[in-house]
Amino acid sequence: MRVKISFIENDFEISELGDANWEKAPEVLTEKYWSGEIAPSGRHFETKILWSKIALYIRFTANQIEPLVISEKANLKTKTRGLWDRDVCEIFLAPNRAESNKYFEFEIAPNGEWLDLKIHQLSNKRETDFEYNSGMQSAARIEKNKVVMAMKVEWQAFGATPKAGDVWLGNIFRCVGAGATRGYLTWQPTRTKEPSFHVPEQFGEFEFIK
Repeated sequence: MRVKISFIENDFEISELGDANWEKAPEVLTEKYWSGEIAPSGRHFETKILWSKIALYIRFTANQIEPLVISEKANLKTKTRGLWDRDVCEIFLAPNRAESNKYFEFEIAPNGEWLDLKIHQLSNKRETDFEYNSGMQSAARIEKNKVVMAMKVEWQAFGATPKAGDVWLGNIFRCVGAGATRGYLTWQPTRTKEPSFHVPEQFGEFEFIK
């Protein structure tokens, strides 16, 4: 599967969750669990991705009809380890398709908390750089029956700047709920025995277009 990432000439503040530029981005709907099973519609979400000469923009709009699983007081100043144990949307991106096991992980919660990581997935273990500092910016808004979350990451964080026609690899995810009913949604199902997102072999394609 391939997502086309639309180019924008003018950058904007990530807090502008309704900025007109978002209308240029195709909607990527995610409605399946990691296993490939269809998730309830109340857990479906869409992703929009944009790029400029300066940065990458990602916005998640998620259905939310169950109680939120978030921290009581949001930490917006520093990355939040363990964010993956709460409600969160994530994107993995591998700039070099020849080394898809080396990728970046970005997470954002409905209250705006965020996490950025640099990953090297090996056959028998995963090396995670928790000190990685992307400088990512986040914004989020909780609405009736939905949550909107967005992030902006400048290209220097990837050590690479794409040009039109380039294709990166990656995947899009959502963790929602708690306990036995917790759900793990994936754009490209990883089809592992237990829920797992770190499966580069199942990454989809992200094409940068102008």
